[in-house]
Amino acid sequence: MFLHHKSIMGGNNMQVKEALSKYGSTPDKLIGAMLAYQRSTPCNYLTEDDIREFASETGLPISRVHGVASFYSLLSTKPRGKYIIQVCYDVPCYVNDSVNVVKELEKKLRTTMGHTTDDGMFTLEYSSCLGCCDKAPVMQIGDKLYGNLTSEKITEILSAYRR
Repeated sequence: MFLHHKSIMGGNNMQVKEALSKYGSTPDKLIGAMLAYQRSTPCNYLTEDDIREFASETGLPISRVHGVASFYSLLSTKPRGKYIIQVCYDVPCYVNDSVNVVKELEKKLRTTMGHTTDDGMFTLEYSSCLGCCDKAPVMQIGDKLYGNLTSEKITEILSAYRR
């Protein structure tokens, strides 16, 4: 069961300030700061309090900060697993069997797309093009891309993350 990360970490003000001081507090640096902050939270997401804090610290309207958080697929406003598995579902991956990659992941992780495993380890999400059409089908976990996926490769990849 997920816990709200604010209740685990105490307040979020210092962590938001740290992310902004490291990445910058100007609008063009907001995504990087929010992503770094989000990755430091146990449930890998931004709460409404976090969004308000980013708005307050940057002087941006809450609506703009919320828009950034909800637009970019690497950011989330709902709890997610420690590792986000994004499966490309654009045409090159689709015609190269990304449908079976999704089925394999759902079977091995005992969850469905858009959901998180019971242990909070993985969240499955669809993604638009990941830029590796020559290696289709492709998935991304964090910043790492995996291509030419087969059932065996998926098993090896998931085992490595579980260690």
